[in-house]
Amino acid sequence: MSDVIRLLPDSVANQIAAGEVIQRPASVVKELVENAIDAGAHHIDVLITDAGKTCIQVIDDGKGMSETDARLAFERHATSKIRQAADLFALHTMGFRGEALASIAAVAQVELRTCQEGEQLGTRICISGSKVESQEAVANTSTQLKTFSSIFQPAVSS
Repeated sequence: MSDVIRLLPDSVANQIAAGEVIQRPASVVKELVENAIDAGAHHIDVLITDAGKTCIQVIDDGKGMSETDARLAFERHATSKIRQAADLFALHTMGFRGEALASIAAVAQVELRTCQEGEQLGTRICISGSKVESQEAVANTSTQLKTFSSIFQPAVSS
């Protein structure tokens, strides 16, 4: 009898994990607004097109991210909130697992623009199907995360 158990490709595993975090467009909005609050935002704009199936955009005035953090934030279990197991019992934030952005990027095309407070250059990163398509320096901007086009559409594997 031949072996039947095999490891799933990362793209499939990421979509399964995304389904545990992101169940509908409202879940995306919740996760992004919680991220903005955790980043110290005082003002948050949420723009939604086609009930969130076409576009969800969250713009905030939080502290922003460095170029490295902007890219790392889309990796599964990447978080600024915990370093060791004991930290799990001392959390005072909305989110901590480090799965929201990775999950959103698994089911949508994502564009993130972010700039740390006081910096003149920020970062623009585009991700599709959990793969970084581009990353570049941009002029100082508020933090904006936009999901568009393919949200909740089946991914086409290449």
